[in-house]
Amino acid sequence: MSKSMMDKVLRIRQKISGGMVPAVPVPRYSDGSIHHDAQLAYADYLSKMQISGVAVWSHTGRGLYLNATERQEVLMSWRSALGQDKVIVAGAGARFTGSLPFAEQLKQWKRDAFRMAEHAVELGGDALLVFPPVIYKELPHNERDRSIVDYHRELSRLGIPLILFYLYEQGGGMDYSDEVLHQLLSLPSTAGIKMATLDRVMTLQRVSSLVTREYPDRLLISGEDRMFGYSLMRGATSTLMGLGAAYPNIQGDLITSYQEKKYELFMELSSRIDSYAEVTFTEPMDQYILRMLWSLVCAGVIPREAANDIVGYVLSEDVIDQLYSTIHKCRLY
Repeated sequence: MSKSMMDKVLRIRQKISGGMVPAVPVPRYSDGSIHHDAQLAYADYLSKMQISGVAVWSHTGRGLYLNATERQEVLMSWRSALGQDKVIVAGAGARFTGSLPFAEQLKQWKRDAFRMAEHAVELGGDALLVFPPVIYKELPHNERDRSIVDYHRELSRLGIPLILFYLYEQGGGMDYSDEVLHQLLSLPSTAGIKMATLDRVMTLQRVSSLVTREYPDRLLISGEDRMFGYSLMRGATSTLMGLGAAYPNIQGDLITSYQEKKYELFMELSSRIDSYAEVTFTEPMDQYILRMLWSLVCAGVIPREAANDIVGYVLSEDVIDQLYSTIHKCRLY
């Protein structure tokens, strides 16, 4: 590994360790176009919070739905608001439809995924959050595992650190075997791994044990919106999650309280955050992005007209009222 890459990986670990990296949604008009004023207001709002940076183009930001122009606007608005000192993690991956023969589909998917990753590098992203390459699930077992590792290895040649992404299958992810994890965590460009298993506690236990035992210099990053406090107890030292998109400070305080062994405060904050997660990260699960946008409306950050998801979901007024009530009851900040 070159000294330049070593320095970049070390910087990511130092910047993110102990901190909060919200995965940020994109405010939109009802026609699907980006609400530019709301985007700028949102970036300004989070820039004043206790965060280590943000994750753009992620699942929360519908990254795989963004075109190049939208990707540029989103990343550059965050860079302008956060400056060079904060970390910007950019999602990298691609969608596939299954409408083409598999060989052609694979070729198109890989081309799109690398175009997105290269775009992040060109725009000054600090690290790549690598969407699980679920297209490889179509391959035989041995070929699939080899392809997963080769894909990450090729991405590492782009010159910025990688954050692995262990995402639960129903959320668009896939399982990684221990052997695959060993190879991915051994890549010199790997800064850490984000865990987002939702309710698969045994998977979180298995992977967290492996990382803390055998790769202590790799960041174990929690994306466990429904197991936030417990993921810290399993060894996570930082977070990268959609739950932090609106009220990150209380979540940052949760991390600090655990690290400083202030367990009474930790339990209190964890209970409040869990109650919030129960109404935002619930079925239908894919609507959590819209719930986070409405949380920003409740916080007075964006207008109601900007709380729209590109895939067209709509929340009922009853759901919005429940969300507002929970936010106030949990005293989020």
